[in-house]
Amino acid sequence: MATGDVTEIRPAIDAALVRRLVDTQFPQWARLPLRLLDPAGSDHVIYRLGEELSVRLPRHAWAMGQAAKEAEWLPRLAPHLPLAVPVPVGVGRPAFGYPWTWAVSRWLDGEVATVEALADSRRAATDLAGFLTALRGCDPGDLIELATRDHMTARDDLTARDDLTLPPLAARDRDTRAALARLDGVFDAAALTALWDAALAAPAWGGPPVWFHGDFHTGNLLTLGGRLSAVIDFGGLGLGDPACDLMIAFTLLSPRTRAVFRAALGVDDATWLRGRGWALTTGLSAYTAHAATDARVAVQTTRQITQALVG
Repeated sequence: MATGDVTEIRPAIDAALVRRLVDTQFPQWARLPLRLLDPAGSDHVIYRLGEELSVRLPRHAWAMGQAAKEAEWLPRLAPHLPLAVPVPVGVGRPAFGYPWTWAVSRWLDGEVATVEALADSRRAATDLAGFLTALRGCDPGDLIELATRDHMTARDDLTARDDLTLPPLAARDRDTRAALARLDGVFDAAALTALWDAALAAPAWGGPPVWFHGDFHTGNLLTLGGRLSAVIDFGGLGLGDPACDLMIAFTLLSPRTRAVFRAALGVDDATWLRGRGWALTTGLSAYTAHAATDARVAVQTTRQITQALVG
């Protein structure tokens, strides 16, 4: 969910580079075979390392802090969560022309969640709500205090707190309106603009900061045996308004199961409206960036945008 301008660096990532990085920095895994995972998503190149590990290398500058963030926070959050999350086992350093930190994690079995399989599943709706309820229930003060005591200087703690913030919905206003103008005729721009205006006008989150995933959509959910099993990709993990995580209601669920999800999570009207705004703005951003070259993304984001309008 990155916003703002970043220097666009696109490092060349191939098996030879990954092999050198792993072999020199983690020699205990030097003999394990590498296999490219394709497609792996827009933010990372992913290789399976042997049978039990994966290697994730950011493609873009906005994902460069994810390896360190996941290594810091996921071990603290995981014991409190009802679904599996990545288990980091190593953070690699920049080397051989590759400019950013990268991650080695335990391999998580499963298939990426799909609308076809889960949109009408009441169990999936309640499992999603249960995960978010548990995530929000983790005490941020206790975890940050523990992290400070274990690892960090006071300066590092401030940096960690800054890295856990998410700009408000209003920070995306200019880009969202530009996308709406550009896509007039593809979507009902007038209706979507009215939704966006309403989301911006909705009352702000009035509760204490809570944990949110930050990029909670179908591509970051895994299933086993037809049931949700894991949540991955915590690069957007942060503290604040949990409305951003409601995008899953519009990327995955049907109107019927969306109601089940909302009731199980106990979402008030203002938060739901802000959640529709997050689904709209992130859907528009992904559509404008990728739909022309990726039919899969075009279908997914079209559903996200139109379902956000349905409510």
